[in-house]
Order: sequence, then C-alpha cells, then structure tokens
Amino acid sequence: MTISDRVRIKDIRVLSNGWTTLKSTTFEYRRSNGEWQTQKRETYERDNAAAILPYNRAQRSVILVRQFRLPAFIRGYDDLLIEAAAGVLDDAAPEMRIRAEAEEETGYRLHHVEKVFEAFMSPGAITEKLHFFVAEYEPAMRVSAGGGLAHEGEDIEVLELGLDEALAMIADGRIIDAKAIMLLQYAALHIFR
Repeated sequence: MTISDRVRIKDIRVLSNGWTTLKSTTFEYRRSNGEWQTQKRETYERDNAAAILPYNRAQRSVILVRQFRLPAFIRGYDDLLIEAAAGVLDDAAPEMRIRAEAEEETGYRLHHVEKVFEAFMSPGAITEKLHFFVAEYEPAMRVSAGGGLAHEGEDIEVLELGLDEALAMIADGRIIDAKAIMLLQYAALHIFR
C-alpha cells in the first residue's frame, strides 16, 4: 500500500494568494490500524528553492550572507540573519538557478557547483523542497559586490568567514539559519576533513 492509497483529499480552500499561497485542506488519512481519520491542515505552497555554500579549501573559508528576515524578527530575533545564499527556482533547473542566485547575492560567478542533498525544511506546513549545493570559489571569481536585487527588497551583506569561526557561530547562536547550519556541517564532514 502506498501513501496515495491512505489519503483522500476532501476539500481544498485557498485562504490567501499573495507572496505565497496559503491553503486549507480537509482530508481523510488511513491510520496504521486501518481506521480512516478526518484531518484539516493549512499549508504554504512555496516553489522549490536552492541554497549554496561557496568554499575555499586553501583558505579554509566560506561565503555566507547576512540580511533582514521579517518572520525571524516577528518571532523575536532582533538581528540580521546569517544564511547560506539561496533563492526560489522560478521554474529553472536547480543548478542553473543557484548559479544566478549566488552571483546576485554574493557577487561570485561560480564555475562548478555540486549538488549534495535535498531536504524539506518544514514539511509540517510548507511544500518547499530545497536543493543544497557547494562550490569552490577563488577571489578572482568575484565579479561584483553582490548584495542581491534591490527591486526584490534585498539588502544583503556578503561575509567571508573561516570555517572554524562559522562553526563557532553555530555553537554560540549567531548562525541559526538551518540552510547554513546544514551546509556548514556538510563542509566540516566532507570538504574540510
């Protein structure tokens, strides 16, 4: 039996269709004991996205970005968030989109990007799946100051940090972005061994 055999969608209502689409779905779910249970959930319908961690093996450094995030602020985080560069795919292939996003946000034109994994970041409420990449960078690959696109509301600061410093920033709470944490841990385990 597949999951599709255990789910019956009964009703879907669009609650909001702004920056993202918020839907309310009523469905029946067949529990492991065979009984059907009616449930109702709200989901944010987000396009898939990609995130990247540029790294320089010789310098033992990484590139991250710092920017304002309204949801974190609303939740009480009174600082700019240090993150991995990322963006929505907008119907592009993940590898193509992350190259453009990296250049827009960090100013680096990366040559070889390597996909390392995919993950749902908040599967209980958000449909978005992220594609995670790493890419080696050299100082000569910097083609602009980065900073994102002003017409999209981006005001991004580019950070070049030593790997050990970035890992310490996870430990002391200065880095709390899940994308950055996952990619930094990947780098520590697989790139900078």
